[in-house]
Amino acid sequence: MPQRKEEFINNEIYHITTRRIGDEILFENIDDYYRGIFSIYEFNNANPVAIQKRRRKIQEIKRKFRNGRGRASTAFVIPDERNKLVEILTFSFMPNHIHLLLRQLEDGGITKFMSKVQTGYAAYFKQKHEIKRKGYFFQGRFNSVRIETTEQLRTVFVYIHANPISLIEPKWKELGIKNPKKAIKFLEEEYKWSSCLDYIGKKNFSSVTERDFMLKVMGGEQGCRDFIENWIEYKSKIRETGEGGPRPL
Repeated sequence: MPQRKEEFINNEIYHITTRRIGDEILFENIDDYYRGIFSIYEFNNANPVAIQKRRRKIQEIKRKFRNGRGRASTAFVIPDERNKLVEILTFSFMPNHIHLLLRQLEDGGITKFMSKVQTGYAAYFKQKHEIKRKGYFFQGRFNSVRIETTEQLRTVFVYIHANPISLIEPKWKELGIKNPKKAIKFLEEEYKWSSCLDYIGKKNFSSVTERDFMLKVMGGEQGCRDFIENWIEYKSKIRETGEGGPRPL
């Protein structure tokens, strides 16, 4: 990955996007999506990450739990031994790119985190899918936008979680949303490769994100739901009339 020139500021929040070079597919199947989730969790660690050792430990804990040696009264919990580089506030995986909302915790944290994620996932994908081609896997430098206002933060929160709507309505960003009820159902009940479900109270990948700050900003789980649904309704009015009226954020 080419070296970045800009410096990220500790405790500031950034919208990060990264995509595969040439907009080629980044996640071909469900195993790839799960590996992506695993990657953003495990590589959020200033310490060296031994993936195979970590996976064996997880499998051992799972076996003990299934065999009755884990306490039945507790949920399955993997010990968190990470020294985090960033706080992952939100995420959304698309077939050829990733959206992340990150708060940097230590100097160079975002750059180190993204380097680990990109390098680790690229190695996994090339091996699994038997890709022999040399060269970059991701489009070089990832993109970043610093979040400077609460309104911008809320807008990005909704945008990241609404991004998967393009899988069922490909041109919604340009034309608006044709079927708002279908879009809401898709995000709130069907699409699992984002942090949306966890933010509206449906446990999905809850260990990946730090949600307390954003829940406060958005007004709790119901506030998250309301902001997303109001934005979708706004986009549907653009489709119907060409005018969306006042923006809901």
